[in-house]
Amino acid sequence: MSESKQEHLTGSEQPESAGRRAFLGTSAAVAGASLVPGVILYSAAQGRAPGEPASSAVRWGMLIDTAKCGDGCSDCVTACHDENGVAHKTGPQDPQWIRKVDIRNLQTGARHSLPMLCQHCEHPPCVDVCPTGASMKRADGIVLVDRHICIGCRYCMMACPYKARSLVHEPLTDQNPEVPRGMGCVESCTFCVQRVDRNETPACVEACNAQGHNAMLFGNLNDPESEIARTVKTYATTEVRADLNLNTGVRYQGI
Repeated sequence: MSESKQEHLTGSEQPESAGRRAFLGTSAAVAGASLVPGVILYSAAQGRAPGEPASSAVRWGMLIDTAKCGDGCSDCVTACHDENGVAHKTGPQDPQWIRKVDIRNLQTGARHSLPMLCQHCEHPPCVDVCPTGASMKRADGIVLVDRHICIGCRYCMMACPYKARSLVHEPLTDQNPEVPRGMGCVESCTFCVQRVDRNETPACVEACNAQGHNAMLFGNLNDPESEIARTVKTYATTEVRADLNLNTGVRYQGI
């Protein structure tokens, strides 16, 4: 898959919340739980002590300003792949946790280049269709895959309307010990959960800001005093495929 491909915006452009599913539970992804022998995620975000579970008081989200996101810039993609040990390949079967896409608004004809990643939906279709429970959502809104019980059926890949998930087809080397991956498992953006649980920003956001683009903003959508919550309240933002009523954790300005 190339880093740039054309996608269309359809349906309503205004975010809307939905309550059509019951909460899916939080016990499957408790911060501090051992993922593989010797690999533990420690949670310090929002002042939580190590081992304390993620809280629904927090809803992690990302806001991307497409007016500041440069056509041809791939700093966020490079940073994501470096941080998470994903090879810098763009073939049709190569994992990509974030990619740059070109979109066109069918009503206005406007075109934009923007990063596309897991949208960390409040109601994630990938979780609904997973037969083993490997696809899951933490209490703080981060959608993850438990690689110990993922059977590589790819139902979640078919259910995701954002094409945000990939299957690992080849043996892996030079992994980041904080980000366990495995051949035959499905994976996608985790908001760099290993960094979030240390009270750090995702690698893509850090790289975008370091280069002076400042197109990506990350924070707690449930905190009315956070910069992201104030910005979403003040300015018009868009969910990609808002017509699906998934209440995505990733929002866009300018599209």
